[in-house]
Amino acid sequence: MRKLLAVILVLAVLATLSFAALGFKIGVVTGTVSQGEDEYRGAENVVAKYGKEIIHVTYPDKFMQEQETTIARIVELAYDPTVKAIVICQGVPGTVAAIRRVKEFRPDIIFVVGVPHEDPEIVESVADVALETDTPGRGKTIVDLAYKMGAKRLIHYSFPRHMSYKLLAERRDIMEQRCKELGMEFIFVSAPDPLGEQGLTGAQQFILEDVPRQIAKYGPDTAFFSTNCGMQEPLIKAILTHGGIFPEQCCPSPTHGYPGALGISIPPEKKGDINYILKVINDAVVEKGGAGRFATWPIPMNMLFVEAGVEIAIKLVKKEIKANDMNAIKAVDLST
Repeated sequence: MRKLLAVILVLAVLATLSFAALGFKIGVVTGTVSQGEDEYRGAENVVAKYGKEIIHVTYPDKFMQEQETTIARIVELAYDPTVKAIVICQGVPGTVAAIRRVKEFRPDIIFVVGVPHEDPEIVESVADVALETDTPGRGKTIVDLAYKMGAKRLIHYSFPRHMSYKLLAERRDIMEQRCKELGMEFIFVSAPDPLGEQGLTGAQQFILEDVPRQIAKYGPDTAFFSTNCGMQEPLIKAILTHGGIFPEQCCPSPTHGYPGALGISIPPEKKGDINYILKVINDAVVEKGGAGRFATWPIPMNMLFVEAGVEIAIKLVKKEIKANDMNAIKAVDLST
């Protein structure tokens, strides 16, 4: 019995040592799989790396209508005195209010926000570090890529809520201007808001029905772009079925929309193998006749924001770097 107990204790110790020890906890707040799979998977990765020292919670799918729930979940993390940092991705509406509320009683907590939805300048004023792609810059690069892929026009799906976001509206204007410069037609199509009455299912059904209508009207040399994560899978599926061009997703990533649209199941042991994922996606697209008409980035950005956000937060808590030192932020090693 003593030997068995000793073996159990040794195994328990080894299991504990398999996680990186921080000595404090970090809260991670993401969307659900249905609204933001990449960031959710990123949270799973940091939980696998740090174990119980990561507390992962999700904000509601209908985060616009349930901002108080989002705020409450972030604030609740701060009531744990062992939580020294909170990483939020995506920074949905309510994030700024939550940070302000937390700072009232826990001014020591570090906040790292990925993909801020609220005014960037306001987010910058409350968060220690904010992470985002060059959204305005992508207004040019997305159009340039679509043009290079043979597009004669670009259809931009969005809705009023997203167009009220400063960076998304700015990118839309840049895309329209770049289309004019290249002699391409820019077409804005108002789609249902997934957070509205029709929900995500209604928004996805709209995409599945509208893409073939647009291709029948304009022809296959039409590129499509949508600002919403939940629309990416039906968009890829419809373009692959009916023709068209897909330069990249709203949140560029090989795992965003492609596996579901292509019916690909990634084995658990391959989920972190980006080269493998890119190959199976590429093979499936080519097999279905989409060669040269689909693209993405080689790295899942929102997953990266979560994983990098946690590593940055650790360095900040340990006072090994400063939040205003961009060179130090960029130098944070994700492989440790």
